[in-house]
Amino acid sequence: MDVAVLAYDGVFDSGLAAILDVLQGANAMRGELPQPPPAWEVTTVGFHRRIRTGAGHVVATAPVSEARGADLLLVPALAERRPEALIDHVSGPGSAAVRRLVADARERQTPVASACTGTFLLAESGVLDGRRATTSWWLAPVFRMRYPAVTVDETRMVTTSDGVTTAGAAFGHVDLALAIVRMSSPALADLVARYLVVDERPSQSAYTIPSALAQSDPTVAAFERWARLHLDEPISIGQAAQALGVSERTLQRAVQRALGTSPIRFVQDLRIEQASHLLRTTDLSLEAIARRVGYEHANTLRILLRERTGSTAGALRRR
Repeated sequence: MDVAVLAYDGVFDSGLAAILDVLQGANAMRGELPQPPPAWEVTTVGFHRRIRTGAGHVVATAPVSEARGADLLLVPALAERRPEALIDHVSGPGSAAVRRLVADARERQTPVASACTGTFLLAESGVLDGRRATTSWWLAPVFRMRYPAVTVDETRMVTTSDGVTTAGAAFGHVDLALAIVRMSSPALADLVARYLVVDERPSQSAYTIPSALAQSDPTVAAFERWARLHLDEPISIGQAAQALGVSERTLQRAVQRALGTSPIRFVQDLRIEQASHLLRTTDLSLEAIARRVGYEHANTLRILLRERTGSTAGALRRR
């Protein structure tokens, strides 16, 4: 499989390196399998002979024209985490060539993939319209508002939809590269993950900070503050809306628009976050923790912890 990895000025160093290291590792380890998959022929391409990464390192590249014959185009993230600056860059003239490259690849039905802030480049090029995608969990509200034609699920670590693969925040590049390997050989992907000591991370939920997401909208931020004060009580969305001075429908719309979820589910996220914190930092029983976060029965909390974090209460406590 011929893979073109795009390096461009301002690219996220670790993202670029992670993709190259995982694919190189897969090539080196494929001989350990009884029936190894074909090797990945990886070429780092760029619009100039040398590009400068976000950290200022210089990377030599092959001509970007070599991406035209590739079986897969990988676009690492941009080294920019500020939402306004990120939008300005991906929509501006400085990234026009990247957007054209991505759009042309999809016109030829070449699969494309990206992670973290790189998903904004894919969305800006239009190739995510009508598709499912994921991105950095903390940028999801901005992504959702700017690209309403994309169905974004920031809880996922990797999502593939109709030839386009996207992955989550920063070091989700490792998960992205492993997903590419897994498409050819699940056994080899598992072997690479073991050598690199990479745990399976199907979800970003365990890393999400709900309060960071809530700050994208004043109404949602106020709702979050109110909900945290009432986590140990039965919560009524109507009561919350009244306390905030808005209608229940306005509150529901604000939370859905900013977070892509319902107010009740967001309250559950806050409860899971607090319960996880208490499991890691106190000796309180699960029953006591459940009551502190508004659940009468510990088993309800136990089930939600597994669903939302992918871990058991015992595993969270051992951390």
